[in-house]
Amino acid sequence: MNILETRHIVKQYAEHRALDDVSLVVPKGSIFGLLGPNGAGKTSLIRIINQITAPDEGEVILLGERLNPDHIRHIGYLPEERGLYKKMKVGEQLLYLAQLKGLSEKEAMEKLKIWFVKFDIKTWWNKHIEDLSKGMQQKVQFVATVMHEPDLIILDEPFSGFDPINANLIKDEILELRDKGSTIIFSTHRMESVEELCDHIALINRSHKVLDGPKRAIKEQFKTHTYHVEYQGTLSDLPSAFTVLSTRPIDDGFLRADIQIPPDAAVNDLIRHLIDRVAVRSFGENIPSMNDIFIKAVGATNE
Repeated sequence: MNILETRHIVKQYAEHRALDDVSLVVPKGSIFGLLGPNGAGKTSLIRIINQITAPDEGEVILLGERLNPDHIRHIGYLPEERGLYKKMKVGEQLLYLAQLKGLSEKEAMEKLKIWFVKFDIKTWWNKHIEDLSKGMQQKVQFVATVMHEPDLIILDEPFSGFDPINANLIKDEILELRDKGSTIIFSTHRMESVEELCDHIALINRSHKVLDGPKRAIKEQFKTHTYHVEYQGTLSDLPSAFTVLSTRPIDDGFLRADIQIPPDAAVNDLIRHLIDRVAVRSFGENIPSMNDIFIKAVGATNE
């Protein structure tokens, strides 16, 4: 089941087309990575989903219905440019924002007590936002985004400004929210976070969708049929079907070679030939990273 669909979205700003026929499907209960270089159109799409702007063409379907104002209560949005009221106190601001999302004051208080304990911010209730560090403000903004338990949570660079400890805290919360039934759209330039968290991804470049699908399937699509082996000895006389792309020394007299095989070749054949020639310490497939895929896909569409 899909929680969100964008169908043939077009958005034009004067002479600049920010989105050109962008269609996406976000599966319910997934962590969906929305990727792309700066200026690709990601923020324009997020703003349309949040009804900050409207598309010039196309439509957005949320929870099986065409997007409408009532859907705001089903969405939590953490923008890259954080938007807290600097002069307000933490507690009164979170109560105010919770009620904007449809919670009663009593419901908001109950949920906020849980979050203040979970994030170890119990002493912050009467602090002014402007007196908090950037990382502390980020925590408050995250709580404001998720405390009404939205069906869809949109996080734009959620780890910006966090030290590694608090980044891990937020990471754990994202996974817990997913496990409790929320769907997360996660926009970031940090490919290591995409590797760790995302089930599905879409890549937008120059206003167009250039990649879309389960992360595992996209990695399969970008495989190069190359393998690495760490070994001792002399690697020579391999059958011509196996191409040694590079060899370099590593440690303790061992070398590492990267070897490419034809798409229809059997990996076991390569292993047998290696064992006959050298002492193998380790062997594995070179799986493309999301960083590699990002660079390759964006580079291909920029040519």
